[in-house]
Amino acid sequence: MPLDSQAKALLDFIGITTLPGVETMTPQAARDRGKTFMEMRKQMGGVEPVHQVRDIDIPSPAGKIPARIYTPAIPAPAPALIYFHGGGWVLGDRDSHDGVCRQLANTIPCVAISVDYRLAPEAKFPAAVDDSYAAVEWIAANAASLGIDPNRIAVGGDSAGGNLSAVACQLARDRKGPRLLYQLLIYPATDMRMNLPSIEENAAGPLLTKASMVWFMNHYLTSEQDKLNPLASPLLAANLRDLPPAFVLTAECDPLRDEGEAYAKKLRESGVTADSKCYAGMPHGFFSFGAALTQAKEAVEDSAARLRAAFGLALHHDSAA
Repeated sequence: MPLDSQAKALLDFIGITTLPGVETMTPQAARDRGKTFMEMRKQMGGVEPVHQVRDIDIPSPAGKIPARIYTPAIPAPAPALIYFHGGGWVLGDRDSHDGVCRQLANTIPCVAISVDYRLAPEAKFPAAVDDSYAAVEWIAANAASLGIDPNRIAVGGDSAGGNLSAVACQLARDRKGPRLLYQLLIYPATDMRMNLPSIEENAAGPLLTKASMVWFMNHYLTSEQDKLNPLASPLLAANLRDLPPAFVLTAECDPLRDEGEAYAKKLRESGVTADSKCYAGMPHGFFSFGAALTQAKEAVEDSAARLRAAFGLALHHDSAA
């Protein structure tokens, strides 16, 4: 499965494939490097304007959770996508995924809310889960003041954020919490056992490797037993019935490909409507490069189209920015 030529040219241009893996770094050094790449990505694609962008703090039992609200020029109450960023539960924040949230808010269009949950190793599992679900509950409870339709709330995220989105949907069902309309799972981590074929097939990456996945999990989890907990490995949940419909995106050259596809398959076997699509020749992380990769733009539009349908929006909308 060769890497897509456009993706290879981009990665060669950025120079990321020649740098040491995160598994050789401290979490802070990896975060600092990530900010450098974020600035580079911003310079390549610019900052897409959104009608209104504001930062808030969401109260929770563990303290304030930073969040960022992106509101296009659409009538209230509007549908909303609660977004959880990727980064292996160790890296990332609302700034690292600012471009993705802007693009989704405008393309769908809907209110997008980026949740800056606590990171490991400073806050280990299940801190990110607790923050993510607390944010879902608070946003649903305060929908009116946020200009959001409480009956049209979806969750989504990439990689670790896809993991947290899947877990949030399971928790909302099990705890009789907010009714979530849809889940957008972008190359999600769903099985911490790391025993599916794509882990070995794509062990060398690029962008995500088997070694870096082990590094992320070792920072996030506290024990081997945590790997079997459905709050860490949503694929291992005994019951996936009665969950929101899903779109599961996977990348062919990604170590996490098979667990994303396995989750979509298990959802379908449980009676949940779950579309899935594997993007040929794409590496983990490609969704964030919408300004440079044709298939990333396609993936954003594929996601937006499904969320439009779930939200009951018109097929096309030129949102004012």
